[in-house]
Amino acid sequence: MKEFTREELAQFDGQNGNKAYVAVKGVVYDVTGNAHWQAGEHHGVLAGKDVTEALSHSPHGDSVLAGLEKVGTLKD
Repeated sequence: MKEFTREELAQFDGQNGNKAYVAVKGVVYDVTGNAHWQAGEHHGVLAGKDVTEALSHSPHGDSVLAGLEKVGTLKD
């Protein structure tokens, strides 16, 4: 699996044909094509970022990650 810097992750924002990736607790997931992530956005949360904090406040928690493809890890 690829190790992403924050700058590299930012390129995967779901815009202009880019794939949409998000990081949660150091793991990078592909949300491209997920119905809840239209154009790289989910309820104001943007792809290409570490969304750990936002996910901790969501009603569904991290249970939604189970069905997503892991594509790498996020460097600190």
